[in-house]
Amino acid sequence: MNNSRTSYSFSISDQAAFKKQLLRFFEKEEFLVFLDSNEAESATYSCLCAVGAIDLLRCAAGTAFKQLRHFQEEHEDWIFGYFGYDLKNELEPLTSQNPDALEFPDLQFFVPQMVIEIRLDQVTFHTYEEDQNEISNLFESICNQSASEPKDYRSQSKLQATDSKSAYLEKAQSFLNHIQRGDIYEANLCTQFSAADAKLDPVQAYQDLNQSSRPPFAAYARFHDHYIISASPERYLQKSADELLSQPIKGTAARSSNQATDEQLKNELLKNQKERSENVMIVDLVRNDLSRVAKKGSVEVSELFGLYSFPQVHHMISSITAQLDDQHTGIDAIKATFPMGSMTGAPKISAMKIIEETESFKRGVYSGAVGYFKPTGDFDFNVVIRTLLYNAQKRVVSLSVGSAITIAANPEDEYEECLVKAAALMEVLKSQGIAFS
Repeated sequence: MNNSRTSYSFSISDQAAFKKQLLRFFEKEEFLVFLDSNEAESATYSCLCAVGAIDLLRCAAGTAFKQLRHFQEEHEDWIFGYFGYDLKNELEPLTSQNPDALEFPDLQFFVPQMVIEIRLDQVTFHTYEEDQNEISNLFESICNQSASEPKDYRSQSKLQATDSKSAYLEKAQSFLNHIQRGDIYEANLCTQFSAADAKLDPVQAYQDLNQSSRPPFAAYARFHDHYIISASPERYLQKSADELLSQPIKGTAARSSNQATDEQLKNELLKNQKERSENVMIVDLVRNDLSRVAKKGSVEVSELFGLYSFPQVHHMISSITAQLDDQHTGIDAIKATFPMGSMTGAPKISAMKIIEETESFKRGVYSGAVGYFKPTGDFDFNVVIRTLLYNAQKRVVSLSVGSAITIAANPEDEYEECLVKAAALMEVLKSQGIAFS
């Protein structure tokens, strides 16, 4: 199929209200991806919504990237979806043996029936529908949709930690032992919180999470019974023509409601040697990954130790750019850099092996990436962190958080950092009757 969509544009008076109406209107669609930059400066889009599936690719690690390349070549169209962390097993001689409560496929992408693009006071429908009246009526129906229809989904479920605090501290210490032996320099230790018998209103969960976090890479995605509700602050990889951009986050500090204290916390983060060394190690890893597909001499660090403030935390973010070599494709760039260094460690393969041996759960979509390909092959993907994952059929919801362990790490501090990252997610679940016990 070639890309012969027709575009229809309409004016809107209240962008925030329209976004909420749009999600409620399409919440029964079995395949839906909604990406919101919250007007971030770094954004290549303002807000995109992919509705309905013309064609679907769903596969496990093995030949997933090859299948995706064929899928992309066949359609030359917009494609929305996600990469699960465990695609690592296709890229390197690795395995995933840990328990998987959520059972998301390793990779899912679809060609949408319709792409809805919101920018400032304009909404554009990119569709194969040729009757403008049909789209005008659809637009009117969305505008008449009630934005707030909270469902009576109060679960009274308990959110439980996969690892007790003492178990987490023990695992952090085992990472430190590996570092002291020289097996690795740094690795990301993650832990999971989950609730069984959970009944979630996913749209309300997304609205609440996005309202409290305002992240630059927010995502709401539904793939039949699998939901991704993400307040990600981190870009994994973007391709624009032959330009590649990766923006790993390494370095986190909690925020304070007191302005002077908040400024102090920000300055302490910038000067913190442990956080800076974490950041540099991952920047070097990303540079190395990108160099495998980049034109010689084109890999550059355009920003090192950039400080960015979000509603709950301050983050240290670096930016690495490269020019894609003519002999490589965008999917080659993803294969060369996935999973992202900020969620693995250095050296990457050794870190992933130790992570698999030590963690208590299969990461699945967590530590993966959600995003889209344009018809041109350009793309933009986030890092799946600060995210709720929900299997509606199994009625299981989870959130996972992690922290980078380096030689300078204090396990107690790393555990506290995990709780800071989990706070907004836990609040959203609590509001739907799923409380941490």
